Amino acid sequence: MGKIHELSSVLADQIAAGEVVERPASVVKELVENAVDAHATQVDILVQESGVQSIRVIDDGDGIDDSEVLTAFKRHATSKITSREDLFRVHSLGFRGEALPSIASVADVVMDTSTGTTGTSIHYRGGKLLQQAPAPLRQGTDITVTDLFFNTPARLKYLKSPQTELANILDVVNRIALSYPSVAFRLVHNAKELLKTAGRGDLQQVIAGIYGVQNARKMVAIAGETPDFKLAGFVALPELTRANRQYITVLINGRAIKNQQLTKAVIKGYGSKLMVGRYPIAVIALTMDPLLVDVNVHPTKQEVRLSKEPELSKLISETITARLVDVNLIPSALTNLGSHRREHLKTDQLAMDLNAASSQYHVATPKTKANAATSASAEQFAASIAAATTATSTSAATISVPVASDVPSEAATSAVETQSASTSAEPIMISRADELATPSVQAFDQRYQSEAAAQPFGRTAEPEVADSTAPAPTSEAPGTERFPQLRYLGQMHGTYLLAEADDGMYILDQHAAQERINYEYYRQAIGEVSADQQNLLVPIILDYPTSDVLKIKEKLPLLAELGLHLESFGGNSFIVHAHPTWFKAGQEEDTIREMIDWILQDDKLTVAQFREKTAIMMSCKRAIKANHHLDDQQARALLEKLPTCENPFNCPHGRPVTVHFTNSDMERMFKRIQDSHEARD
Repeated sequence: MGKIHELSSVLADQIAAGEVVERPASVVKELVENAVDAHATQVDILVQESGVQSIRVIDDGDGIDDSEVLTAFKRHATSKITSREDLFRVHSLGFRGEALPSIASVADVVMDTSTGTTGTSIHYRGGKLLQQAPAPLRQGTDITVTDLFFNTPARLKYLKSPQTELANILDVVNRIALSYPSVAFRLVHNAKELLKTAGRGDLQQVIAGIYGVQNARKMVAIAGETPDFKLAGFVALPELTRANRQYITVLINGRAIKNQQLTKAVIKGYGSKLMVGRYPIAVIALTMDPLLVDVNVHPTKQEVRLSKEPELSKLISETITARLVDVNLIPSALTNLGSHRREHLKTDQLAMDLNAASSQYHVATPKTKANAATSASAEQFAASIAAATTATSTSAATISVPVASDVPSEAATSAVETQSASTSAEPIMISRADELATPSVQAFDQRYQSEAAAQPFGRTAEPEVADSTAPAPTSEAPGTERFPQLRYLGQMHGTYLLAEADDGMYILDQHAAQERINYEYYRQAIGEVSADQQNLLVPIILDYPTSDVLKIKEKLPLLAELGLHLESFGGNSFIVHAHPTWFKAGQEEDTIREMIDWILQDDKLTVAQFREKTAIMMSCKRAIKANHHLDDQQARALLEKLPTCENPFNCPHGRPVTVHFTNSDMERMFKRIQDSHEARD
């Protein structure tokens, strides 16, 4: 074995870079976080060839003093913490002091920085200082990273495709933008603008810039708090879902983190309103005492340890559940069919729409030094940005990037493939007084005469702060109709029921409707364990391998909670003499085996979860199926029972029970609402 010796500083930095700088997105993350920590109000990220060729980050932050520039490139040099106590009260995004030296050890780095009184330009390559000189006095920092991984070819070799690396960069910038809506971010790739936020402090406006205006309109604000935690953010309606969990963003004290338990809590808050395999878009901003969160457990600080995690998970779930209880969740039929017009929002058009909407209400932004900056410094900053993007052309606010299947975070694909639906109604042209009596005008008046005044975009009705100790509300305020009173019209193909209400036509899936009714019945019946049992003429004998028998014996009390009593029958067998009366006749053995399978698959299954699964299973088994023709009396009984459900909008698996064609939708489909020839000219 060789002699023990101390590694050179360059080699030590390269080893550290292996943990901190994994890919171009890691460089973007560290530099943008430094800009935010420096109190920047505008951050521009200019990327060439997915960050492999160059990454440039320009900010208007505090800058670095002349005397501290060289120190900033030394390992474990930081301005964020000074003592051991500070490590447990971290308020900044960075604090390790590893980012700049790690990046400089594997790339070519040029940094111009100024505090407004002194300016310095410094050049590092492969961890070696090449030049230090005076720099212009524009306050802030301008740092350019080129030739990334030039001296570590193995790291360069294993980078993914350009599209994948770009998607990772987008994901990083998106999450930081969601964390700091009061900071204006701009991301440019190969002279094309991919993201631009206004920095007005409006989270919904940032969500619109990332996921699209129409998606942002389908998200509702949430708020809740306990003595230890404060929660705010936006969650999507159940109709707006994605195929993976990566669109759930959890922020703790302004830091985007990954936490499986908190992500599960978000999904749990939707209950049975989500379809199996579908996940919502959500942005959950959590504020807590820094003592309750340890961010010093991962080099990239994306994973954290939380104190009182179960209490926090409960707050998230209950807040989302309470917010969605009284929301009308009937989706538009035209939206479900995907027949709405699609549009690609241009960056300038998006900015114009959002800024115009923002002018309708006052947004209180924190007072920063940038508000007092002179117009001259602002012009200098704008000039430097313009010089950096001389080839920038107006382009789509989002781009379509084919992302490889091994992309670690697919949230960026939503940001680069946003498509917005234009659902506004065609204008009704009136040129004579007698046209006020036309059916289209009367339908319009009937639809909107009782509707409350709409909030301007970006401002939603403030949700009530959820009390984690109070039960969720179960009905709307008096005087409001959550689910329409439907009048039965007929049945189609023995599968769908057609009905009408004052605001249009409704199509219901009869299986989903009865499944929801059955589910709420069984959920209550299973919860009220009764002594009523159906004795079996021929007992059911169940055989399992030894490993499964041990697990089943441990969970026998859990089965007994639901009225299912298994007795040992020698060896690896169990015998069942009776079952609860709510079992479906002819499917007793299948039902029992399915319930036991849940226990074998999840040894942490709680009584509440077990009851939920059982209620869902029984509701499906007992529901009418497709191609089952109902007579008028049966159909009307189904329509009368459905509005009494706690959630009449979805079946237990999350599929919609009904879709709605408004009167205006019908008139547009039959061309009864048209523009006049004069309007077309």
